[in-house]
Amino acid sequence: MTPLDSFLATLAAFHRPRVFNPWADCDRANDFGPEAPAIRREQLRRYLAERLGRARVLLVAEAAGYQGAKFSGIAMTSERQLVASGEIASDFFDGPRRRTSRESVRPAGFTEPTATIVWGKMREAGLAGRDWVNWNTFAWHPQGATALRNRTPTPEEFRAGLAALQAFLALFPKVPVVAVGEKARGILAELAVPVAAAVRHPANGGATAFRQGMEQFLG
Repeated sequence: MTPLDSFLATLAAFHRPRVFNPWADCDRANDFGPEAPAIRREQLRRYLAERLGRARVLLVAEAAGYQGAKFSGIAMTSERQLVASGEIASDFFDGPRRRTSRESVRPAGFTEPTATIVWGKMREAGLAGRDWVNWNTFAWHPQGATALRNRTPTPEEFRAGLAALQAFLALFPKVPVVAVGEKARGILAELAVPVAAAVRHPANGGATAFRQGMEQFLG
């Protein structure tokens, strides 16, 4: 088993109450079918595989969101971005890209503001899609009051997910890490992971500060 395959197996094996695992769990109310987690797992595999040995920076944020990785399988990336046509969509990974939510729930697919801001800023800065990797300190989706709500992971959840975070970082040795948001910065500090920069998370009014922070780092 390759390190990437081992990492994906670790992600899929994770289970906690009130946590949705995009690469193992099926949301019967919102996924289009039982094959959804396998599709997300394969999309993540392709996304990471095409960046091994190539990525120049890692963007590490807090946790998967219901409008992003929950249905796309990829951190800070929405399924609507994946299924878009044209040159931009090819930035994600080669091969077919599929949505996994029911059309009856969101006809055009889920779209995440954070994903739009992050991908937009990195492209604007001149990076190709495979020049950086999006990830989260807590890889999975901590569900809020409903399956389509987000919440902050608990300290216990963060601790339970640390092994997966370390395994992710091991896939990209010596690649500079940018902490996206205070939660990510704190978790990375606990692991003694050197951080090349810490920027504001783009959610909740942080878009301008995120863009400015990335401009300063990339410049």
